[in-house]
Amino acid sequence: MNLMEYYDNLYKDAILKIRSDNCQTDNLIDSPSDNRFGITLIIRPNIQIRNRVQKFLSELKAVEPDQYYYPNSDIHVTIMSIISCYKGFDLEQISITDYVDLINKSIINHKRFEIEFNGITASPSCIMIQGFLNDSTLNEIRDNLRINFGNSNLERTIDKRYPILTAHSTVVRFRKELIRKDKFIKELDDYKDFYFGRFLVDSLELVYNDWYQRKEHIKELYRFKIK
Repeated sequence: MNLMEYYDNLYKDAILKIRSDNCQTDNLIDSPSDNRFGITLIIRPNIQIRNRVQKFLSELKAVEPDQYYYPNSDIHVTIMSIISCYKGFDLEQISITDYVDLINKSIINHKRFEIEFNGITASPSCIMIQGFLNDSTLNEIRDNLRINFGNSNLERTIDKRYPILTAHSTVVRFRKELIRKDKFIKELDDYKDFYFGRFLVDSLELVYNDWYQRKEHIKELYRFKIK
């Protein structure tokens, strides 16, 4: 897959939908009754990169303040959604140790790798930072997870929604219709090729999380170190 072409096509399609008032707004972001939870293996970019992302978000927020902007604490890259968030999921239903053991088995032979955040893309429902990989490590880890979980009896919903193929980070979700869409699109275009930086991935986090990975709802279950 040509990743740049994939991101570009996503962006072009999203901009067309934004211009024609076909954004997909999320009505559950502010709902106190949203009890969708799951477990996810994630990566956290370093603070320098997250601060650059916040500068970008502050400019968008000045134009469209009512959208949902991720704070630094919530910015992440999803390696794999092990159990996709659903209503009523509880940690008491699973053995965390079994999941940790299987993930360790999946990453044991892999070394640290880098992710480059370069430019932005979008969908009709959100804005994302484009992530690019310097080698095949992340894809190999994902394939190992698919195989090892597929050969287990553990609860999982890997690739149930869609196969995850990129290293992007979602940083904005649409919670309301855009009021100043032309100005908003102009801000997006200004950052289309902005270089946010490169970071070394030397740890992975297994977390219990809500749909939006909000800090107040996250519980870190285990941190895996990569040498």
